[in-house]
Amino acid sequence: MDYLFSDEQLAFRDKITRWTRDSLTPLASVFDGSDNPSPELFKMMADEGLFRVMMPKEFGGGETIRCVDACIVREGLSRVCSMADVAFAMQSLSAYPIIQYGNEIQKKKYLPPIAAGEKIASFALSEPEAGSDVAGMKTQAVLDGAEYVLNGEKMWATRGHAADIFVVFAKTDPPSRGKGISAFIVEKGVPGFEGHDLVPLMDVHGVGHLRFKNCRVPAENLLGKEGQGMKVGLGNLDMFRPTVGAAAVGLSQRAFEEALNRAKVRTAFNRPISDFQITQFKLADMATSLQAARLMVYHAALLKDKHGDPKEQIKAASMAKVFATEACAEIVDEAVQIHGGTGLVKGVPVERLYRQARLMRIYEGTSEIQPITIARSLLK
Repeated sequence: MDYLFSDEQLAFRDKITRWTRDSLTPLASVFDGSDNPSPELFKMMADEGLFRVMMPKEFGGGETIRCVDACIVREGLSRVCSMADVAFAMQSLSAYPIIQYGNEIQKKKYLPPIAAGEKIASFALSEPEAGSDVAGMKTQAVLDGAEYVLNGEKMWATRGHAADIFVVFAKTDPPSRGKGISAFIVEKGVPGFEGHDLVPLMDVHGVGHLRFKNCRVPAENLLGKEGQGMKVGLGNLDMFRPTVGAAAVGLSQRAFEEALNRAKVRTAFNRPISDFQITQFKLADMATSLQAARLMVYHAALLKDKHGDPKEQIKAASMAKVFATEACAEIVDEAVQIHGGTGLVKGVPVERLYRQARLMRIYEGTSEIQPITIARSLLK
């Protein structure tokens, strides 16, 4: 794998590995045991500069914003702590539209507190009946003088129940469907922002249910131009879809390590189960799938960073996302099987990984949507 990375990226990967081992691992179970983001975790990550990885240079980032770097971070974090991975993903996912489409005033106002971990950010695209079908969203925004009036609701906004800054998508021209969507920056507490309630999930990825009733948002909080919302949203997903695959690789790596170690110490018929060929074949298949997923993820990330053919980038990202997340589900499932009954005990690492892995096949493009994207790229 090392041949895929520059010397700088290899050093960065080693730095992430050391930090997660020395600083994050001792507290991971505490952070993962709550639906609410920990201020201590955000401070730790901010002090380490993780929220600046996907920021432009003028806001503390590097010379270039690179998908590979985000994948390195997410693989490292997800192997140890789901809450840390989600914190990085949402700060980055929510900041990126502002970086790409925000004006200088918006960037200077919102990017520093996100980069410093002082404000929690959330990306609000999906709705109760509009997930994969983004153009089917019902939330609307009507210009009224110097303000837009938002009405509607959003669902599955990760960290939405605890966030301070939201990138919200709404229709400014409903008859135009996808071409009539616009993006806005909405702050917690503005009039008409009636709620951002916690929706508890099977894992710590608690999400927010957002409700807007005559919510008045300053017109200067429009991101880009009216009608650019679909471009904003899909461009965001194109950048971060490979990183979901990277998070799945991190989970898979942890599950494989747990299974390998357990197979060596668990006995049956007076022998370690690692002596049995069926266990050996399971481990071999898990290792093979893990390696394939990792290669596909970083291939997609490198294509994105090289700014080549957009169709090839999108195809590679979808392939990486669906393969890595489906492989993760199989690897974690086998890890539980190798543990036997112990793997079902609440709080055992593979039990937690099993719940976490299930979510990845749904968010940022379901496993049913990705083949559609791949096929379109092939046929066009």
